[in-house]
Amino acid sequence: MTVASTPALEADRQSLISLIQEEAVFHGDFTLSSGKKATYYVDMRKLTLDHRAAPAIGRIMLDLIRDVDGIVAVGGLTLGADPIANAVMHESARTDTPLDAFVVRKEPKDHGRGRQVEGADVAGKRVVVVEDTSTTGQSALKAVEALRREGAEPVAVAVIVDRKTGAQAAVEAAGLTWLAAIDLDDLGLQPQ
Repeated sequence: MTVASTPALEADRQSLISLIQEEAVFHGDFTLSSGKKATYYVDMRKLTLDHRAAPAIGRIMLDLIRDVDGIVAVGGLTLGADPIANAVMHESARTDTPLDAFVVRKEPKDHGRGRQVEGADVAGKRVVVVEDTSTTGQSALKAVEALRREGAEPVAVAVIVDRKTGAQAAVEAAGLTWLAAIDLDDLGLQPQ
C-alpha cells in the first residue's frame, strides 16, 4: 500500500479513494482492453476528467513520482494518460521543478511531421509514463517503445490504480520502476 508523503496529500488520496469507490467502480460483466473478463470495472476516466478529482490526481501523482530522479516530463498513451499528464504538469508548475507533458499517439501521424509523441521534446530526457489503471501493462509498454524510438529514457510507469493483474511484473521485466498511488486493497476489491 502506498501512503502519500504529507498528511494533506494523504487526505487527498483518501478522498480520491472514496470518490473512486462511490463513482468509478462498476459491478457487472466486463471485458477489459486486455481481453480478460472482469466482474467489476474501475472507470478512472470518469474521475481524471472530473473537476473534483483532477487537481488531487495531479498532486497525488506528482507526489508518487517525487523520488524519480531527473525526470522532465510525464505522459503516456492517449487517451487514458492525457488528463493525468496535464494534471501533473499543472500541479508541478507550483514547484521548483516543473514538468512538461507529452502524448503518445497509438500510431504515428500519417501527415504533417508524422510524429507519434507530441508535446514536450523527450529526446535524451528522462520521463515517466502515467496511466489511470493497468491490467497487463501493455498500453504503458507501447508508450515506452514509442518514447525509446524518439530517444527518450522512460524510467518508470506510474498508475493511479493498480489492478494487481500482472502489469507490475510486465513493467518491471522491461526494466522500469512501477509506482501505484492506489491499489485494490485500498478500494476493498479483489484481484481478478
